[in-house]
Amino acid sequence: MTAPAHPPAEAGTRLSKRVAELVPCSRSQAEQYIEGGWVRVDGEVVETPQARVLDQRIEIDPQARLAPLEPVTLLLHKPPGFDAGEGRRPALQLLGTASQVAQDRSGIRPLRRHFLQLQCVTPLETGAAGLVVFTQEWRVARKLTEDAALVEQELIVEVAGPFTPEALARLNQAPVVGGRAMLPAKVSLNQQTPQGTRLRFALKGNHPGQIARMCDGVGLQVTGMKRIRIGRLPLAGLPEGQWRYLAAHERF
Repeated sequence: MTAPAHPPAEAGTRLSKRVAELVPCSRSQAEQYIEGGWVRVDGEVVETPQARVLDQRIEIDPQARLAPLEPVTLLLHKPPGFDAGEGRRPALQLLGTASQVAQDRSGIRPLRRHFLQLQCVTPLETGAAGLVVFTQEWRVARKLTEDAALVEQELIVEVAGPFTPEALARLNQAPVVGGRAMLPAKVSLNQQTPQGTRLRFALKGNHPGQIARMCDGVGLQVTGMKRIRIGRLPLAGLPEGQWRYLAAHERF
């Protein structure tokens, strides 16, 4: 009777073990160096401690330091047609090193782990564009979900249909969403042309579909929407389809 064949041992040595030998340091510290983006294998940064290496050249960045790997928040200029949360075209797929805005002044070094376990905490209609927040930070998540009714959002909304002073007055009344009266929005005329009307909405606790229902109630049809501010953070300087980190000094 033939003995069952054993699967061959996985080739190579774990990168964390090699780094621990090179530094030298503990295995957990080696993993921290690797996940911090301080280790190169044949000239390429590798951020997975369990990666296997044979005789490749392992280099530790001279500036490497052991520091806690803090969670991050990413600010994205979502184009129309992408889903802010789950959906057929999730905006999450736009987040990567290639789409980071060149003028990111946060000082944060992009890491692979920064794109994992991100939660979208600022819902936005699929057809709308503008500022969307993805975060790993529980404080930011709580601020923009549990305390959303306290955070003002500003949007530019394009509408079609007859626009009158009476319609504007009605839009500035407290809307009812899900049977509950919400805080009144601050709505003003931004621009009016023969092609249509552009309104500026500033409101707290914005829910997807809320502005469309408000406009529909006064005989206006939303044809375009862009969120240009959340709290104290503006969209300005962030091109469509690109993102940046929330800097340490910034607050919503």
